[in-house]
Amino acid sequence: MHELAPPRFTSVGEAVELAPRDPNPESEYEWSVESRPDESSATVGDSPVVHFEPDEPGVYRLCLSGTEDDSHRLVRAFPDERRTARFELPVSDLPIPQAELDSICIAGPFNEHLVGRNRPTFEDGRYVFETRLPPGDYPYGFLMNDDLTEQVQDTLTVPGPGRPRIRLDSELDGDEIVISAEASSAPNSEFSDDELKTEFYVEGTADDRDSVSVVRNQRSLRLSREENGDEIRVHAVAVGERHSVADCVEIAEGKEEKVREREIRSPNDAPEWAESPTVYEIFVRSFAGETVDTTFTELERRVPYLESLNVDCVWLTPILGSPTDHGYHTTNYFETADDLGTREEFASFVSRCHEADIRVIFDLVINHSSRDHPAFQMSAAGVPEYRDWYVWETDEETGEKRAQRYFNWEQIPNFNFDSLAVRRLLLDVVDEWAGMVDGFRCDVAWGVPHEFWKEVAERVPDDFLLLDETIPRDPDYHEGEFTMHYDTTLYHTLREIGQGERPATAIFDALEDAGRVGFPDSAVHLRYVENHDESRYLDECGRDALKAATAATFTLPGAPMIYYGQERGMTEYRGTMQWEHGDDELTAFHRALSELRDEYPVLRDGAVEQVEFECDSENVVAFTRESTDSRAVVVLNFGESAREVTVDTAIEDVNLVTGEGIAGTEDRDGEVAAEDDNSRTKFTVESVVVARVTE
Repeated sequence: MHELAPPRFTSVGEAVELAPRDPNPESEYEWSVESRPDESSATVGDSPVVHFEPDEPGVYRLCLSGTEDDSHRLVRAFPDERRTARFELPVSDLPIPQAELDSICIAGPFNEHLVGRNRPTFEDGRYVFETRLPPGDYPYGFLMNDDLTEQVQDTLTVPGPGRPRIRLDSELDGDEIVISAEASSAPNSEFSDDELKTEFYVEGTADDRDSVSVVRNQRSLRLSREENGDEIRVHAVAVGERHSVADCVEIAEGKEEKVREREIRSPNDAPEWAESPTVYEIFVRSFAGETVDTTFTELERRVPYLESLNVDCVWLTPILGSPTDHGYHTTNYFETADDLGTREEFASFVSRCHEADIRVIFDLVINHSSRDHPAFQMSAAGVPEYRDWYVWETDEETGEKRAQRYFNWEQIPNFNFDSLAVRRLLLDVVDEWAGMVDGFRCDVAWGVPHEFWKEVAERVPDDFLLLDETIPRDPDYHEGEFTMHYDTTLYHTLREIGQGERPATAIFDALEDAGRVGFPDSAVHLRYVENHDESRYLDECGRDALKAATAATFTLPGAPMIYYGQERGMTEYRGTMQWEHGDDELTAFHRALSELRDEYPVLRDGAVEQVEFECDSENVVAFTRESTDSRAVVVLNFGESAREVTVDTAIEDVNLVTGEGIAGTEDRDGEVAAEDDNSRTKFTVESVVVARVTE
C-alpha cells in the first residue's frame, strides 16, 4: 500500500471523513487540528474516525497521533457551493387520498435513500422539503406512509454551473520531473479554460514525508528527484465557480533494469486492459441451465461460450457464503459459497478464464452484511465489542433501537465505518480476494465512505479494476477511488428512447452529461442496457430497440456490457439462462458487435461527432467515430420499421456489422450512391449500420 495519505478536497458545508490507515482496533488514535484559516473555529472530535467539517475556505492541516510516527493530513476547503433546493408535492398529485396518509417522507441520493430521515412540511396545499445542495440533477421520491412501493418520483434540477476538469501529464527531463496541467471549463461556466486557476499539492518531500506543499496559479511544475525523495505524489485541482475532481500523478523509486518512463504512474487512469473492455455479467446461480446447479466447475465448462462472444472480462454476482440465491446477503466473507464450490475450484475457473484472455471481476459487497452474519447477531444482542459494528438508530414510532438499512432492505443492515474493527475486517476482505481476481465491482459503492475507498484503491495491484455501483453516477468517486463507473445517464436515456419518450439524438445529451457534471476524460463508463437489478430491455422496449440500444453501447466510447441472456433474448431478469430456446440471431448480432469493436479500434477510442442527416423518424441517430487514421459512420434505428436515411458524408457500401451490402442504390465503384459531389449518401437502415467513410 502507498505509504502516504492523500489530501482531501471539499467545500464548506461538506464534511470529510478521516481515518487511520491500515488501522489496528486495539490502538489509541487521536486527531488534532494543527492549522486552519484565520477565521475558522473548526475542530475535530475525539474518535479515531472523524467527520471533519471545514467552516471557512482555505487549507487545514490535521495530525493523527497513535501511529508509529504521527501522520498528517491536508484538507482543502473551497467556498460553499450549495444552493437552496426546494422539493414540492401538491396534494393534487398524491396517489392516495390525503386522509389515508399517516406519514410522508422524501428519499434520494442526497440523504442516502434513507426512509424516514427527512420529512416535508405542509404549506399552502403542498408538501415541501428544503435543503441545500450543489448545482445538479437530483432524483427523488415522496414516499406515502414511508412505503417505497407507493411513491411519487421526479428529478429536481438545482441551477448553477457544472464542474471544471483537469488532466495532469508528466515526463522525465533529465533529473527533473515535469508535470503539466490541462484545465477545461464546464460547458455553462463563466470562466474560459485559460481563466481557470490551478492548484498543485505536492505530497511526500524528502525532508518531511508527511508534508504537503501547495503551489497555486500556474499550469506546470518542475520537480527535482533528489530534492523530493524516492516517492512523491502530485495532486492538482482546477478552480472556477466550483472546483474539479483532483487528478494525480505518482512518481515512485525506479530500478535500474526498468525503463525510466515506468517510474511515473497516473492512479486515476484505468489499467490498460480496462480502458474499453467488453464486459459480460453472469447472475451466477441462473447460468448453468435448467437441470444442473451452477458451480465453479460448471462455469469453467462454459468458458468457451464467453470466448465465442469475444468478451474481455466476466463479472460474477457474489460468490461468497450467503443464504440467498443472489448472494448479496453475505454471511462469510472469507469462504466461497458451499453450493458453488471450493476456493480451489474458483481459482481453477479464474485460471481457465485467464487462459482464454478473459479477466474476472469479483462482486465486493461491503456496505452491509446479512443479518445472519454472526457479527450482526452479536451486535444486536449487545455483545460490547460488536455493538458499534453496525449503525444503530432510534425508531421514531417505537423509540426502539434499530439497525440502519437502505431502502426496504430489511435483511441487510449497514456496517458502521466509524468502527476500526469493521474497517479492519473489510480491508482484510479486500486483501483476501484482490490477489485472486482482476477487479472488484463494488456493490452500493455510494454507501461506503470515500476515505475507505481511497485506501482500497491503494491496496489493490496497479493493474486492478475498481468499478463502482453509484446511482446516479458521481464524479467524486473517481478521485483516487474508482476508474470505471456505472453510466446511469446513458442507461436511462436508452430506455426512454426505446419507449418512445425521447428522440434517438438524446444520446448526445447523455454523453455530454459526463463532462457537465465533472467526470475527467480518464474515467471509463460502463455502458449497459440492463443488469441484475433492472427489467430486461427486450421486455420493456422490444427487439428492434434492443438491437439499436446494444449497438449504441458497442459503438460509443466506454465499456459495453452484456447481461447474461440479453444476447439470447431473455425477458426474465434473473431467469435461467436460455441455452436451447434462445434467440440465435440476436446472439450472432451481439457476437458481431463485439468482434467489430476489436477489429476496428476507432470504435473504442475514436472521437464522437454528430452527423447531419435526413430521416422522417425521431427513432434514428447518426454519428461518426474518428481517429487520426480511421473514420466510421454509425447510424442507429430504434424503430420497428426500416428507415431511409441520408447522411452528409460518403461511405463505403458494406455494413461492417453484418458484412453485407448496405441497402441503397450502388454505383459502379461499389459505393453507396452519393449526392452533391459525394458529400451526401442515401441508404436504408434496419437497426444499425456501421460503415467506413470514404476519403
